[in-house]
Amino acid sequence: MDFRMICRLLPLALVATAFLPAPSAAATGPVVEAPAGKVEGKASRGMHIFKGIPYAASPTGKLRWAPPQPLSAWQDVRDATKFGPACMQPKPRGPSIYAWDLPAMSEDCLSLNIWAPEDASNAPVFLWIHGGSLTTGSGGDPLYDGSALAERGMVVVSINYRLGALGYFAHPALSAESADGVSGNYGLLDQIAALAWVKRNIGAFGGDAGNVTIAGESAGALSVMYLMAAPDARGLFHKAVAQSAYMVSAPALREKRNGMVPAEEQGVDLAAKLGASDLAALRALPAEEIVNKAPATGYFPFPVIDGKTVPRQLVETFDRNEQAPVPILAGFNAGEIRSLRFLLPKAPADADAYEAAIRANYGEFADAFLVRYPAKDIDESMLAATRDAMYGWTSERLVSNQAALGQPAYLYLFDHGYPATQQWKLHAFHAAELPFLFDTASKTPPLWPKIPDKLAERKLIDAMGDYWASFARSGRPRAKGQPDWLSYSEDRAFMHFADEPHMRHNLFPGTAALHEAVVCRRLAAGDMPWNWNVGIISPPLPPKAEGCQ
Repeated sequence: MDFRMICRLLPLALVATAFLPAPSAAATGPVVEAPAGKVEGKASRGMHIFKGIPYAASPTGKLRWAPPQPLSAWQDVRDATKFGPACMQPKPRGPSIYAWDLPAMSEDCLSLNIWAPEDASNAPVFLWIHGGSLTTGSGGDPLYDGSALAERGMVVVSINYRLGALGYFAHPALSAESADGVSGNYGLLDQIAALAWVKRNIGAFGGDAGNVTIAGESAGALSVMYLMAAPDARGLFHKAVAQSAYMVSAPALREKRNGMVPAEEQGVDLAAKLGASDLAALRALPAEEIVNKAPATGYFPFPVIDGKTVPRQLVETFDRNEQAPVPILAGFNAGEIRSLRFLLPKAPADADAYEAAIRANYGEFADAFLVRYPAKDIDESMLAATRDAMYGWTSERLVSNQAALGQPAYLYLFDHGYPATQQWKLHAFHAAELPFLFDTASKTPPLWPKIPDKLAERKLIDAMGDYWASFARSGRPRAKGQPDWLSYSEDRAFMHFADEPHMRHNLFPGTAALHEAVVCRRLAAGDMPWNWNVGIISPPLPPKAEGCQ
């Protein structure tokens, strides 16, 4: 659906009244006149920074759960010196290395932030999509401060998008309201709307709308893959970065497929558990009640295979070469699951029980599985198996698929540890690369393992920033004084970020192929997911199918 047509779906009053511009006093910071309107930001060390710019109107209240709405251009100068409110999200349920004190939140949250060199002109654009399981996070998190990346000659953009049950909720009544007869992908539609805003407006900030890289980590990387698959996003970006992406199965809108409960059925169940008898009652519930109660019901937000915004499972889209034909940089971390142990089942009693479960679940692939994940160290094997089945397999699949399209494709493994991570047994944990990419080691969440201010860390920060900026600029990652990053097509090349970057080949030989074979059979069977049901909790291996090992 063209973003300009979305406004026809809801009353024009919403377009006219949402995100009314906050008038600015006499301008003291840089002022940009964009097609969306004038904004005043702040200047800092050769950088122009603009925060909290609305890119669309958020449907709220009686209009909750609808596509994002275009905004009319504002006339006054808008104050863009403060981050907009984060999208609604639940309160933390306990201590976490990822947790911040919750910022101001609102349903009216569709804003973006821009960091641009003061002399930027036709600069590459790096659009960051935050992670957080599609449930938490904000483009304004200090970890994602775009200043250091922008200093490398880019215009950096971070965005908010609707989360949880407010961003990924399908229901028959919502589908009936839709001109396309679908519901559920509101957060993804927000991301597409942000890209459309960038295309129309980023030139005024010195960015090149014809050279946009979408990038994200975890759920942000999941979003990158869905944007690569979404027809409505085609042409709005030109390169992709996927950090710790996971190409797992997703629910269809109405049919039970791949072992997933239909999204509309999930929505009906959630409504009942929230005590809402109909759509009007759902929309009357306070947003705080929805986002805080939904996780306790077992509801988990996920994009919906609706045949429109998301045509089919990601695996199928990439198998059919229907994804965006763009260069990609993708990779994962050596210790992904060390900070995500909730993904692991309870360990078996002993090595014999472990091996018996693997042989029962993996059949003819059991020997190959046990070679890679042996019973002699069950904990390490379970950590590695889940990491490889989710993040490793996805990363290699992405670069392999894009290389098959003739696109530049670059793979990495982040394997850097430092004293605090070693002490806490969190070596190269999930998201550990982020402060190195953004040069925000001093801006991590309160419980994050403290990164030392040492020369080794400084060099790694410089290298990663250079590589990512170079990829956004030219599609080829290069870093001053560091090895050239070879494309994956050159003998399965990958960059190993340990104490320093090293070019390697053939990451974990045969491992991605093993997990690909399992996914292929599960997909062919049609009645089971390929999510984190790995190892001892894997369903029995389906029989061999055409096209599968």
